[in-house]
This record gives sequence, structure tokens and C-alpha cells, in this order.
Amino acid sequence: MGKGRVIIIYERDNEFNSEGRLTGPMLIICIAVASAGLMYGYDIGINGGITKAESFLKKFFPSVLRSQKNAKVVDGFCLFYSWKLTAYNSSLYIAGIFSALMAGRLTTSAGRKGALIIGGIIYLIGVSLHALAVNMGMLFLGRVFTGLGIGFINQTAPIYLVEMAPTKWRGAIGTGFQIFFWSGVAGASWINYFIMSSLNFKRWRIAVSVSGFPATLMTIIAFFIPDTPSSLIQRGKVQQALKSLNQVRGTKFDSENELKYLIKYNEDMRIASETPYKMLLERKYRPHLLFAIALPTFQALTGFNLNAVVGQLIVTSLGIRLKDVFPILIIQSTIFFVCLLLTGYLIDRVGRRIMLIVGGCQIFICQVILAILMASESRSHGTSIFSKRSAFVALILRCFLGVGMALSWGPLPWILNCEILPIEVRSAGQGLSTAISFALSFITIQTVYPMLCHFKYGAYLFYAGWTLIMTIFVVLFLPETKRIPLESMDIIWHGHWYWHRFFDQTMLKSKLVELSESESVEPSESVRSSESIHLKS
Repeated sequence: MGKGRVIIIYERDNEFNSEGRLTGPMLIICIAVASAGLMYGYDIGINGGITKAESFLKKFFPSVLRSQKNAKVVDGFCLFYSWKLTAYNSSLYIAGIFSALMAGRLTTSAGRKGALIIGGIIYLIGVSLHALAVNMGMLFLGRVFTGLGIGFINQTAPIYLVEMAPTKWRGAIGTGFQIFFWSGVAGASWINYFIMSSLNFKRWRIAVSVSGFPATLMTIIAFFIPDTPSSLIQRGKVQQALKSLNQVRGTKFDSENELKYLIKYNEDMRIASETPYKMLLERKYRPHLLFAIALPTFQALTGFNLNAVVGQLIVTSLGIRLKDVFPILIIQSTIFFVCLLLTGYLIDRVGRRIMLIVGGCQIFICQVILAILMASESRSHGTSIFSKRSAFVALILRCFLGVGMALSWGPLPWILNCEILPIEVRSAGQGLSTAISFALSFITIQTVYPMLCHFKYGAYLFYAGWTLIMTIFVVLFLPETKRIPLESMDIIWHGHWYWHRFFDQTMLKSKLVELSESESVEPSESVRSSESIHLKS
């Protein structure tokens, strides 16, 4: 069968979906859901600040504070490391692993909207316990509840955005979650700076409590927004699905046509979705399972956490005081935020593959140069591994590395994973992917300081090697999902040079025959040139 005939199906399936307009109600709804990323970003940013507050450490970690004051640095690569503080920070990720896996089932039965509400409520409980903590048990319990809420939100919000968005704007809207995430990080940096400057961080509880405001707003709004049409149809709520389509697509859009298409796509999925995690092990879902594991794994192996730790070495080399670090973090977070806006603009124009390849190359080059710079400038003893001149160069390289992340491996894995997973395993696959992301974040936090201390500049070479591997993987194995409806995504697998062997070609052949009997259509030249799809006979 020819390449053109496969594209005919794609173009026909894409007729109504790609022309979906960005209506006011849909933008408001998607912005409200994407703001869930603000909760995660703010929590990560503010927690990095309060663990440096003397009043916080004196209250909950007095032994860590004493060790920190008495610590003597004999090697510039070996920063102060406390397993107690690390355990406190990591408890969020451990809780997130379990809640993300639970959300993988819950979003199928209770819907995307229900999971968002549950996640928001649990998060608010965690923030309350955290802010009001009077002892270590209450502090850790608050951190655990916060992690449980974030696990639900991180699993659900990306799916909601991808399913609700028109195909033409799916990438841009999906990027919204990461945009709000880095808005939260930047906002936390501002609050850390002003509290550190004016209050000496004695009011760290106020900083923690602030995250309750966006969480409360998002949770309240979640009660009034519609669930995604795909989720409603999957649970047999057809009339509610039509109402949801009318609300987000507008009166000028043919909602009934899209509804019929979604019903046809979902007609066999309600029974199948009863055991979604088990279904992921079936042969036809092996490519999806591989990407659900590979995307978060590769994202963690870009070494972004190492980049953050090396920032402390640069600050030490430049002789910057602790309270003066936050303006630098604000600038870096702002740069990352602007680059994510650029990502939202480019993703549906350039495509996912190109952005991951270019971004991967940029990250790889920066990592190699940083490793060379650290190897040439490092000293065997002392508190600084950079001269002031090389520290400025390293600071610029870190910014370029961050830009590469913001344009590729930062936001794109969250979008791609939701796009490539079929509706019957989407919740489970995203739950697994989110859990892996949390697990790797936990491992990275535990190992990044010892790794830098023992391997020194070799740590950057380690991550550079993985960045090269993941870039080659994208070139060879990742199909392009740009402008392809979620319900037609099976075509990219059938047409891929490697993945086609995992799928039943009979289904696609019958669909082609059905189409050829009903009408004769010539595929457009623009689609033919932009989509690299082929099918073996």
C-alpha cells in the first residue's frame, strides 16, 4: 500500500480537528488547568529557599545547622550534604510515585476533572500541615500530603490539556503546564529573596502558605469546568461529552461530527480500560510502554539537577553571598519562562522531533564544554573550582544549557507521552511515566552531591553521554505527532520503519479499502511533504 493512501486517512480524520478554533471558554479552562503547574513549581522553588533559612533549620534540623556551620570545605567539588535534609526533600517524590500510579486508575474511573479536584484538596491539606508544623512528624506528614497532591496533578493536568486542545494548537496548550511550573519557580525565587532580605526568613511559614492560594483557586475552578470529551465518552456519558464540546469548541464548530468520531474511536474501550496497567504489557502497546518509560528517563538524564548544583559552585567562585543568590535564580527562571513561551509558539510549527534533536545537541555541547572548563580550572584543594573569569563563562553556559532544556527536554516529554498513548491506556501510561519521573528525581537528589564530589567534571560527561544517546534515539525511533489527531495517532506507528511490526496491518488495510470505496481523494502536497509516513505492503 502506498504512502499517499495512508496520508489520505490522516487528512480525512484531521478535517474537523485541526481546524478547531481557540475559543475564549477553552482558553480560560486550559489556563485554569495549566495553573496546576504553578503549585508544583512554587513548592520546589520555595522549599529550596526555606531549607537555607536558619530559623527553619534551628526549629527542625538543629544538628544539620550545627554541622553546616562547622563544615570545612577541603574540595571545591564537595559541597555540604545532609541526608536528613535530603530525606525531607525527597519525601515529596516518594509520595508522588504512589499517587501518580493511583491517579493512573482514578482518572479512568473518576475522569480527569475528578482527579484534579482530589489532587487539589490533598495538596491543600499538605500545605496546611507543612505551614503549621510544630514537630518533625507534622512537617514530614505535610510534605507527604503535598507530594500526594502533586502526583495526582502532574499525572492529570497534562492529559486534560492534550485531550481538550484542538489538534492545531495541542502542543502550545500542552506547554502551558510547564510555563506555569516555571512561573511558580520564579515567583518562589522572588519571595525567597524578599523574605531573606527583610525578615531573615523567620516567617518561612508565610512563604509555604502562599502556595495555598493558587491551589485553592485551581481546585474551586475545577468544580465548574467540564471534563474532557474523551474521558466522558470513555465512561459512557455521551450527552455530557457533547455539552463539553459545545462549551469549548463554540457554536460555529461541528461538535456532533467530532462526537460521532470520538464515539466510534471509544466504542470498544470502556471494557478494555478496566485493567489499563495490564494492557500496557500487550504486544501492540509495547512502543507506547517503551516511550512511557524512556521519555521521563531521558528527561532526568539530561542532568538538569546537576546543573543546579554546579550553580552553587559558580556562586562560591564569584564570592556571592547567600542572600544575593536569589536575584540570579530570578533571572535564570525568567529566561527559562521566556524560552517556554517560545516553545509554545514553535512546537506546532516546527514539530516535536526537530525541537528535541536541536535541543539535545545544544545540551550536549554545553555539557561537554562545561566538563572541559571544570577539568581545566579545578583545583585539588580550596573552596573554589573556578577563577572569576571562568565562573562567568560557566554561568553563561548554564544559561544556554537551560535554554536548550526549555526548548526541548523540559516540556516536550510531558506533551508527547499524552499524545502517543491511546485512550484505553493513556491514564495508566501517564501515571507510570509520572511515577518514573518522581522516582528518578528522588534518585538524582540522593546522588547528585556525592556524584559531583567523586567524579567531579566527569559527572557532566556522564550526562553528556546520555544526552547523545537520547538524541540518536529520537532521530531513529520517535515519530512526529505534530498536527495529527489523538484518535488517528495509530497511523504514525503503522507507518514507522520499525514500530509497524508491532501492529496488525489488517485493520489499516480495511480502513483504506473502506475509504477507497466511499470516495476518491488526492492527498495534499503539503501534508505529503510534511509527514514522513510509509507503509510496507
